[in-house]
Parts: sequence; structure tokens; C-alpha cells
Amino acid sequence: MFEKDQFIQDCIKAIPDGQKAIREVVARAVSDNLGIMSELGEPVQAGITPLYRSDDLTIINFAWAPYMSLMPHNHQMFSVIGLYSGREDNVFWRRTKSGLEAAGAKSLGSGEVATLGRDIIHSVLNPISKMTCAIHVYGEDFFEPDEPRSEWDHETLIEKPWNIEKVKSLFSEAEARFNSAHGRS
Repeated sequence: MFEKDQFIQDCIKAIPDGQKAIREVVARAVSDNLGIMSELGEPVQAGITPLYRSDDLTIINFAWAPYMSLMPHNHQMFSVIGLYSGREDNVFWRRTKSGLEAAGAKSLGSGEVATLGRDIIHSVLNPISKMTCAIHVYGEDFFEPDEPRSEWDHETLIEKPWNIEKVKSLFSEAEARFNSAHGRS
């Protein structure tokens, strides 16, 4: 049975062994999707909920609104993504002389895990009509990284500094759009 505090301790213990060890911890956790949902609760709104934060580790519970997308961005740190409900489509991007180009994609379903290296650029889409929930584990402080992060405009692919407050508002706006389109308040 998933226990949040034990999961956090397991991730902390795995730090010295790196991303692969943390991936194993996350994979074990998301194999118990009902346990995670029971421990963390059914999401009532889209958002970013930090579960643990330190200089060398951040654990976040993400709840993606239905049909929500997030622009291309980098992390400047490794990350491990574990889905426990829904679906998450990732497009991976690479830098070119003229900007960015799509380089690949991966679709994750409940119980699946992806690892991203520190230099990976990706965009994210929840392609389904219900919330998608995932635990993300980062190898630094997600909110105050050692190196500045970037985001790219969805349409123009112009690079800008990462803005966490903008990202938080995107979660709220995506949820409001979905609720409005479906007659919910």
C-alpha cells in the first residue's frame, strides 16, 4: 500500500544512487495507483501540489485538467514521471539553429514511468476527458533550480525564461475552460 511519507523517504534514500534508483521507487509507487489515490485523495482541481522540496529533490503531485497542454519547456535537472491515473502525451523537442523541432514522442498511461535527462525539452498534453494524475520527482529544487529554465511559446516556439506563476495559472485556466465547456462551475 502506498504511503506518502514512506515514498518520500525512499526517494531521499535513492538520491545517492541517481535517477535510475529513483525511477525504481516511482515505478513501485505507481504500480499501486489505487493506493496513491487513496493516500493523496481524488483530485478536485487541476494543479501542482508539492509533496517534498529540498535543494537536491522535489516531489510534486500533478493533476492535469482534461485536454490541458503545457508548452515546451526544459527542467535543467533530471526528472522521473510516474502516472497513476489518466494519460500524458509528451512531445520531445531538440534545439536547431533556427529554434526547436519535434524529435519524438511518448504516451504514458496509468502505471507507466518515464525518465527525462537534465537537458530534455518536452511539451505535455492530457489528451483525455478526465483528470490525469502523476507524481514527478526532480533531482533538484524544481521551484528554484541551479540553472535558469526556459519555456517556448506553443505557436512561435520562441524561447523565454520559465515562469512558474504562469504555469500555475495555466492549470487553473485549463480547468476553468473545461468546466465552462461542460456546464460545470
